[in-house]
Amino acid sequence: MVCVCVCVCVCVCVNSMANIAVQRIKREFKEVLKSEETSKNQIKVDLVDENFTELKGEIAGPPDTPYEGGRYQLEIKIPETYPFNPPKVRFITKIWHPNISSVTGAICLDILKDQWAAAMTLRTVLLSLQALLAAAEPDDPQDAVVANQYKQNPEMFKQTAGLWSHVYAGAPVSSPDYTRKIDKLCAMGFDKNAVIAALSSKSWDVETATELLLSN
Repeated sequence: MVCVCVCVCVCVCVNSMANIAVQRIKREFKEVLKSEETSKNQIKVDLVDENFTELKGEIAGPPDTPYEGGRYQLEIKIPETYPFNPPKVRFITKIWHPNISSVTGAICLDILKDQWAAAMTLRTVLLSLQALLAAAEPDDPQDAVVANQYKQNPEMFKQTAGLWSHVYAGAPVSSPDYTRKIDKLCAMGFDKNAVIAALSSKSWDVETATELLLSN
């Protein structure tokens, strides 16, 4: 009887937590849709499933940044323990940024980790991510290669981030010189995404980028 009671209690607690998460995210979903601030900043959110456990977000690249003119898609997964634990968010759209993995889209942002508080909301997360694009934290990077370029060669970083924004997020064309280098390696039969990643990580040196592509 003791074992049965324990199992029932655990199931009730889990279901209760899941219900709290669903009710909370439903309210926050509506908040984002109705918010003048998110509308003004071109921030959107859509349902992926009817259970409110997975959402798709979209943020516009902030003005006066290499991301301006781009639209960035986000995968947002809501845990059963929400809002006591943060949502799991990653960039679906490829982006060149010190705090976002250029490979997986994983994000290094304090409020998505140890600085999360239950009072924070989906709107807070989306606005914070947009702000992160305008104010990188290279000393706490998710992508060390990008962070190093950001600190060592700021102009190259801007040009590279702008090119990624054009190719992957629909921003206006950036550096014609970088585009020519991409076309040159693609003409050799290499995959375009692999070419962009190799050139970006090798300071746009065609020779070393080619060696990297051949080694893979």
